[in-house]
Amino acid sequence: MSAQGHTWSRQVKKEDEEEDPLDEMISRSGCAASHYAVQECMAQHQDWRQCQPQVQAFRDCMSEQQARRREELQRRKEQSSAHR
Repeated sequence: MSAQGHTWSRQVKKEDEEEDPLDEMISRSGCAASHYAVQECMAQHQDWRQCQPQVQAFRDCMSEQQARRREELQRRKEQSSAHR
């Protein structure tokens, strides 16, 4: 009797090769430097209240990136509608 089920196996990357999805998203956003500044401040001070300028800079960067992304998606949607 043969075993039932799938016969494929998932390729798993080594732990040192695997990139965190959050880090990937932040890198693509263009806000990685701000993110790392927050991380460095938190490592140094161990108190998020002392890192508010870095947190605000990161927040502003991500907000700008999200606005650009929305504009790009809207532009693509409009172009797609115009070609129909």
